[in-house]
Amino acid sequence: MSSPDNTPAAPQAGFRPPNIALTTLGLALASFMQVLDITIANVSLPTIAGNLGGSSSQATWVITSFAVSNAIALPLTGYLTRRFGERKLFVWATMLFVIASLLCGLATSMNLLVGARAIQGFVAGPMYPVTQALLISIYPPHKRGQAIALLAMVTVVAPIAGPILGGWITDNYSWEWIFFINIPIGIFASLVVGSQLRGRPEKLEKPKMDYVGLITLVLGVGALQTLLDLGNEQDWFNSTEIVVLAIVSVVSLAVFLIWELTEKDPIVNLRLFRHRNFASGTIAMVLAYSAFFAIGLLVPLWLQRNLGYTPLWAGFASAPIGILPVLLTPFVGLYAARFDLRMVASLAFVAMAFTSFIRAGFNLDVDFDHIALVQLWQGLGVALFFMPVLTILLSDLEPHEIAAGSGLATFCRTLGGSFAASLTTWAWTQRSTIHHARLTENITVGDPAVQQTVATLGQGDPQRGAMVLDKLIAQQAWQIGFNEVFHLLGILFLLVIVFVWFARPPFAAKVGGAAAGGH
Repeated sequence: MSSPDNTPAAPQAGFRPPNIALTTLGLALASFMQVLDITIANVSLPTIAGNLGGSSSQATWVITSFAVSNAIALPLTGYLTRRFGERKLFVWATMLFVIASLLCGLATSMNLLVGARAIQGFVAGPMYPVTQALLISIYPPHKRGQAIALLAMVTVVAPIAGPILGGWITDNYSWEWIFFINIPIGIFASLVVGSQLRGRPEKLEKPKMDYVGLITLVLGVGALQTLLDLGNEQDWFNSTEIVVLAIVSVVSLAVFLIWELTEKDPIVNLRLFRHRNFASGTIAMVLAYSAFFAIGLLVPLWLQRNLGYTPLWAGFASAPIGILPVLLTPFVGLYAARFDLRMVASLAFVAMAFTSFIRAGFNLDVDFDHIALVQLWQGLGVALFFMPVLTILLSDLEPHEIAAGSGLATFCRTLGGSFAASLTTWAWTQRSTIHHARLTENITVGDPAVQQTVATLGQGDPQRGAMVLDKLIAQQAWQIGFNEVFHLLGILFLLVIVFVWFARPPFAAKVGGAAAGGH
């Protein structure tokens, strides 16, 4: 049932559920629900922060707490599968996801919401890999490619639907319902899959748990993410709390690295980085996905904060990024291997860098069509990104290492996205604060031109005029900061190309179902 590297082995052969279409629907809905929740809250963050009395930086915890917990839970999938079986793990994880979603919707403070999101992210960790294993197992070998394509399509469509659905729900109902909608979907999926797969043969074990690796991973990653989230508010290393978090993170991660490299059965198999293609491909995947994740977070925030878009229209403006991936993903899967995958990935990163540089030139007068068009063209990069890079990073692994490699790459990618969310929102806030100070340093109350401007803006009320002027300056400062962050992201995408070309052919198409797992 399991390979030596603590990951699920090949799917069970021979078993077929009574209704394969109904089972597929249940598995697809669960996967859709889980992936959807990564992005559905993005456009609702300003509304959530306003309703719960949190700042915009605190609101990003709603995203990062989910992502960090999700990443921490991913290495546990192999252990849990061996201990309880894939069917039970799927049903329990899905039902716990439903309960966590209910807690998210009932949260009355930012701290409660962040805590509920952390629980939601943790129980979601095993859902995607287990869903993939179950879906592959119920189809005969000659139809497994179709099953994988279906799951890949779900992972592409769900992030697109997230901003639109989240915006529509927030505008027409309330933000709580972006979590409540998971309840009927999750209950349906768990009941259907649980009943349809009853009697599916599974070999259970009582594997050894790498407690030292798990504890140091949780402490190290948790402390580092908390440090990144709190740093701006706590004035970074002038705060005792930040210094303590930094020490805990450094010590824990150092112990984690040493332990995992020497442990016989590690929870995270870091020895895989001895492979050249895996190391360079994973670095490329983490950096590119982190920048991509940051864009998905920053654009909806910018649309609402700077341009005054509603959550729904922010979702509509963001959504075109998914059109080309949906149309092109099947063709990329069929034909990309005929070309040098390094060239395909490089083209993807050039497209994503190009669109980032275009956003770096945006101003407060940019129209909806221009924003949506840039999102559309970024979708070309997204369509050409995942499959080639994933194939490259898995290409020089041994057959028994592929599942572990897919899981480790997904783990690193998820952590990268979480850290990127905190770092980019921090950078945007910092640069905006600096530019606000620069824009106001030459404004003096006694200047006749300033007095005239204040009087005009306030329609005779100086206090109101001063507030309006400060708001206008703040908008410009936020815009300049936004442009600078996207200029940096564009450079990062170009830098990723260098790591891709460290890889060496051949990039044999031996990844099979594992490729979908890292999508």
